[in-house]
Amino acid sequence: MEQGIPDQKAANGKVGGESPVPGSSAVIPGNGAPPHPDRAPLAYENPGFLNSADGRLIRIVSEYLEPLARFRREQIQDTVVFFGSARFHGREEAGHALELLDNTGSKEPAPNHEQPANHPEIDTGTASSLQRKRAVAAVEMARYYEDARRLAQMLTTWAKEIPSRRHRFVVTSGGGPGIMEAANRGAHEAGGKTIGLNIRLPFEQSPNPYITPSLNFEFHYFFMRKLWFAYLSKALVVFPGGFGTLDEMFEILTLAQTHKLAKKITVVIYGSEYWNKVLDLEALVDAGTISPNDVQLFRFADTPEQAFDILQKGLTENYLVTEAAASKIAETEELSPVKPLMEGWTVEDFLGPDLAKTSK
Repeated sequence: MEQGIPDQKAANGKVGGESPVPGSSAVIPGNGAPPHPDRAPLAYENPGFLNSADGRLIRIVSEYLEPLARFRREQIQDTVVFFGSARFHGREEAGHALELLDNTGSKEPAPNHEQPANHPEIDTGTASSLQRKRAVAAVEMARYYEDARRLAQMLTTWAKEIPSRRHRFVVTSGGGPGIMEAANRGAHEAGGKTIGLNIRLPFEQSPNPYITPSLNFEFHYFFMRKLWFAYLSKALVVFPGGFGTLDEMFEILTLAQTHKLAKKITVVIYGSEYWNKVLDLEALVDAGTISPNDVQLFRFADTPEQAFDILQKGLTENYLVTEAAASKIAETEELSPVKPLMEGWTVEDFLGPDLAKTSK
């Protein structure tokens, strides 16, 4: 090769058949221009991420913040929570067939051999022992349904007369059938707002029709649902029920026992005959596993009127009287009960009425 004349292969960016020399201007064969990608979804609009294990924290926080926003918007200051069995229906009219549900949260009936016996089956002796026992229990549970309905009516009627810019002592249930439906129904019939804190279960489940639509909630996490049962509640009424009722009742009693609630709570256990058969609290006292004073954390009631008297007295003494006294002191000192942080906003608007009262 003569000096000053470039080798043709070198001019083409190749030497001895090798790949193009780095820095060469030669066109490299390829698959063509790549397709223009679609916009990636925003993280908070990506269902694949939100529903994954990595998005669990966001889901948990959502089940705190979304209910909080709705409670503020609906001006709910505090609640009275009703617990009880979901499995029994009320007796709407004479001769109504009582039906036991298959499972807690289910709309499907239990199998025939588990259903309460009807009168012909009892009269002819074709009912099993279990069916006869269920027949007696079904009548009793139907009575509890009507008692819960009546108590919720009485409580809501009274609460509506309390002078307040927020809704006081709003009847709240787990949102399902049975005693939960009875509580929401009674409050609805009294013309008040009423809350349903439903839980998504593997069984067929839908909210009962008496919940105020804007206060109808559904939770995935049991512990977040429990937080909202306790967070705004000033009183608790426990009607006869099963595992779920026992779990929720003892959760609240344990919080009260250990002084983890930043408030006083009135607890009414309804139906002493049922609960005395289910629980032997004196055995716990005798064994030293609870203090004798722990049984003072609640009161028994057997009629709606008796339960209402306990609730009205507890709520009045623990909240209405003390709030009125605090307001009077504030007026005397020429201070508003809650100092504004900025025009039109208060501590309660930022933190909620209960968080605003806590010191921790």
